Amino acid sequence: MHGAMAGVDHVGLRRVVAIVAALNLAYFGVEFGVALRIGSVSLFADSADFLEDAAVNGLILVALSWGARRRARVGMLLAAILLVPALAMVAALWRKFVAPTPPEPFSLGITGFGAMLVNFSCAMSLARYRKHAGSLTTAAFLSARNDVLANVAIIIAGIVTALRPSIWPDLLVGVGIAAMNLDAAKEVWEAARGEHGAASDEPPR
Repeated sequence: MHGAMAGVDHVGLRRVVAIVAALNLAYFGVEFGVALRIGSVSLFADSADFLEDAAVNGLILVALSWGARRRARVGMLLAAILLVPALAMVAALWRKFVAPTPPEPFSLGITGFGAMLVNFSCAMSLARYRKHAGSLTTAAFLSARNDVLANVAIIIAGIVTALRPSIWPDLLVGVGIAAMNLDAAKEVWEAARGEHGAASDEPPR
């Protein structure tokens, strides 16, 4: 019975990961387009985050059938992928300082709200599988959870910008998104290293 349930959970996890990857890829296109149109640093950073999440879940889908050691190595790769939005922020911040124009607040807030709905649904779907495949599903869950918090901050930035036009709410939220991804990358890297060490200590079969 236990083996059958594990098989069902595994099939369910693959289905959830595939749906999450597709949702992230779709909303990346929406958010990136709006970010370019209104010149938003926070939306640009968050769109890079959606693309990163699509890649993370795609890698998880491929790696689920692998052994513990190979999964741990992919977990280390995912930790590196989590750094992508932080690197993208450097270029976005430079462009904003060169042309310091506040983003259009309504588009900023409503796009952030849509992103929050997508990320919340992804986080809820992944929550039950958080520990199913070690650092792989930990990476996906942490990223979706952090993104919900980031999207709330984007909505607040839109409200503040509407009340008092400034580039700073958008900039500060963008930097915050990058910081959260750095912290998530650290957590995933440490989890993956622990798994790799445990797998290496296992006797050969």
